[in-house]
Amino acid sequence: MHSPTLTILAALLTALVTAVLYAVWHFNKNIPGLRLWMLSFLCSSIFTVSLLARSWLPEVVGVVISQGFVALGAYLCLLAGRTYMGRRPFSHLYAVVGIGALVALSVVFTVVYPHLGMRFVLAGLGAGVCYLLTARTLAAGGMHRLPARYLLAGVLGLHGLFLLLRPALFTLGSAGPGVLPGAGPMALVSQFVVLEAIVAAVLLGFGALILANEFITSELRHLAEVDPLTSVFNRRAFFTLLDKAVSGAQRTHTPVPVLVLDLDHFKTINDTWGHRAGDDVLRHFVALGLRCLRKEDVMGRLGGEEFAIFLPNAGAEGARAVAERLRLLVESHPATAGVQSIPLTVSIGIALCGPGDSAGAALQRADEAMYLAKQRGRNRVEMSGPAAAAAAPAVVATAA
Repeated sequence: MHSPTLTILAALLTALVTAVLYAVWHFNKNIPGLRLWMLSFLCSSIFTVSLLARSWLPEVVGVVISQGFVALGAYLCLLAGRTYMGRRPFSHLYAVVGIGALVALSVVFTVVYPHLGMRFVLAGLGAGVCYLLTARTLAAGGMHRLPARYLLAGVLGLHGLFLLLRPALFTLGSAGPGVLPGAGPMALVSQFVVLEAIVAAVLLGFGALILANEFITSELRHLAEVDPLTSVFNRRAFFTLLDKAVSGAQRTHTPVPVLVLDLDHFKTINDTWGHRAGDDVLRHFVALGLRCLRKEDVMGRLGGEEFAIFLPNAGAEGARAVAERLRLLVESHPATAGVQSIPLTVSIGIALCGPGDSAGAALQRADEAMYLAKQRGRNRVEMSGPAAAAAAPAVVATAA
C-alpha cells in the first residue's frame, strides 16, 4: 500500500475518532479531559488533511500547519491527561512559546536552511515529550485497580518514544543528508511511520473512551454508595461494608464496635429554621464526626438524622472514648443558619459485634442503646449489655 492511500486512511480514522469523542463528550460533558482529547484528535485530523493538501499549498504554509497542529494536538493530550487526573494545567504561556519556537525553527529549515531531516526532528521533539509526560501523568493509582490507565499510558509512552526516535529511521533509509527519495527503503520507512500513526490514533482513541467509561462507572458507583447530601456512605453501602468488616473480624475473633447516632430534636430544627438549615446541620454534624474518626473507620447515614459508625480494631473502651469525644464536640460546636447559631446535641448507642454475631443484630442493639440514651435525657452515650460490661472496668478505674 502506497503512502497516499495510508494517509487517506489515517485522515478518515482520525476524523472518525474525533466524531466519536465529540458525541460522547456532547452527552457527558462532566467527564474531565474528554473535551481536550477530542480537540487533540481534531488537531490530528487537520494535520492529516494538510498532508493530503500539501501539493496545493505553498510549502511554508504546509509546514506551519503540520508542525503547529502536531505540537498543539500533543499538548492538548497532555492537558487532557492532567485534567482527568485532577492536576493543575500548565501555564499556556509556556505552550505558546514552545509551539511558536518549533514552528519558527521549522520555517527556518524550510526557507533559510532547507533541511527535511531537521523538520522531522522538530516535529517529533515537542509531540514526543508531551506524550511521554502524559504517560507519566496517567500511570498512577495502581495497576491492579486501574489497568485502563496504565494501558493508555503504555501506548502513549511507546508513541512518544517512537516520535523521538523516528528521525533515526529516516536517516537509515535516506540516500543522503536531508534527502528523502520517493522509492526504495525510504518509501518503506514512510509507510511504516504512517502505519504507526494509524495504530496509535486508534489505540489512543479507544484508550480515551475506556477512561471515559471508567469515570462514568466510578460516578455511578459513587451515586449508588454515597449519600448525596452528606457525602458519607448510604444505608445499603454501610451495611455491605459492615458485613465485610464483621466477617474479617470473626476470623480473628475480635469484636467490631458499632455506633448508632441520632441528632436530638432535629424536627424542631427543621420546623424553626427550615429544611435548608436542617441540611446544613446534617453536613455540619458529619464534618464533626469525621474529625473524630480514623481512616479505617466508616460512617454512614441510615436515614433522616440517624447515622451509624463502625470502628475496626477498636474495643469497647475505644468506642466509648470516640463516642464521648464526638458528643462533646457536637455540643460545643453549634451549627449556623445565616447569622444565627443552632444548638446541637447527639444521642449515641454502642454495641459490640462479636464472634458468631451478625451485623444486623449488633446494629439493632446499638439502635436500642441509642433510644435508651434518648429516654435518659438525650445528649449522652449508652452501651448495650456486652459492650457495657466490657467497658465497665475502664469506667471504674477512671472514677477511682
